[in-house]
Amino acid sequence: MPDIHSTLSPSSAFRWIKCTPSAKLNAALPDSTSEYALQGTAAHTLCEYKLQKLLGKDAKDPTENLTYFDAEMADCTDSYQQYVSERIEKAKQFCKDPIVLVEQKLDFSKWVPQGFGTGDCVIVADNVLTVIDFKYGVGVLVEAEQNPQMMCYALGALALFDSIYDIENVVMTIFQPRRDNISTYELSKKELLQWADEILSPAAQLAAKGEGEFKAGKHCRFCKVKATCRKRAEYNLELARYDFEMPANLEDTEIEVILSKADELAAWCSDIKEYAFQQALNGKQWNGWKLVEGRSVRKYINEDAVAETVKNAGYDPYEHKVLGITAMTRMLGKAKFENLLSSFIEKPTGKPALVPKSDKRPSINKAVQAADDFKEENES
Repeated sequence: MPDIHSTLSPSSAFRWIKCTPSAKLNAALPDSTSEYALQGTAAHTLCEYKLQKLLGKDAKDPTENLTYFDAEMADCTDSYQQYVSERIEKAKQFCKDPIVLVEQKLDFSKWVPQGFGTGDCVIVADNVLTVIDFKYGVGVLVEAEQNPQMMCYALGALALFDSIYDIENVVMTIFQPRRDNISTYELSKKELLQWADEILSPAAQLAAKGEGEFKAGKHCRFCKVKATCRKRAEYNLELARYDFEMPANLEDTEIEVILSKADELAAWCSDIKEYAFQQALNGKQWNGWKLVEGRSVRKYINEDAVAETVKNAGYDPYEHKVLGITAMTRMLGKAKFENLLSSFIEKPTGKPALVPKSDKRPSINKAVQAADDFKEENES
């Protein structure tokens, strides 16, 4: 039986606050790991070491024991250390001796049963509490605004220091170097406590008991039961009421509704297919479906022998090409890459994409752009 903490972990708060019954369902299933998660763990270990050194504490360099250490990780953790250093110096401008804690256990069980987590870096400077979280992942851009995990950590830090310091404001920052993302969200202590009392605590009480209503949405992304969840199926199958008419036969408002759900619908279909495939590999028979051998490509059974044979025939068997930008950055490290090669890099205009208005990229007006292009062509 999983403990309450693993059921109501802060990292999954975004999901269980929205869909309270999902907490117990997920806790009952085994956790899985990935190479990306292991990379993140290694990067966090290195971050902790570098912050301890920054604070003048004795710490053993873990680099030689980190399986996934490379130049990119070294650069990213250096950038994090520099950022934290800047935040400490800023805190010293209005507080002579700010408190800085690294990998601090934060207890927010006042609002969440057995609720605790680990804050990567906590800075307390008179009336300002700062919580910084390092994210090494590159796949998902993480925002600090209204981020439940960060707000839970802030509550834990507040519980530690509110009786000692007259904290008025809370600053939460996500530092995600591989996405060039530094996202900061600030709110008052009053606003944070109001959220904890009115949103977090009621949801946590329901989630701990496995009660409440299932609710589908973007929070389903990392749910372990997302493929077989009936509520998610109902949510996505609502699109079936449009009977898959051609877009020209739909009203603008209907198309806008479909657009708002299209990505989640595609993700749900992908999850269903992957679940069915894995079950089939384990012997499940699906009516109307079968497992077959996929397409394959020919490959050499001995590359050294191939190379030697081709060279003896008078040909060069090797392909000579410059490493791509990602591979080159990983080899050189971000700082050295920028120093050596920035003058040789260009970033072409990206292909237009239709995204929600919440996307932070500036909008483009294709009609205006096309008119300008036409004007330039006729003037030349």
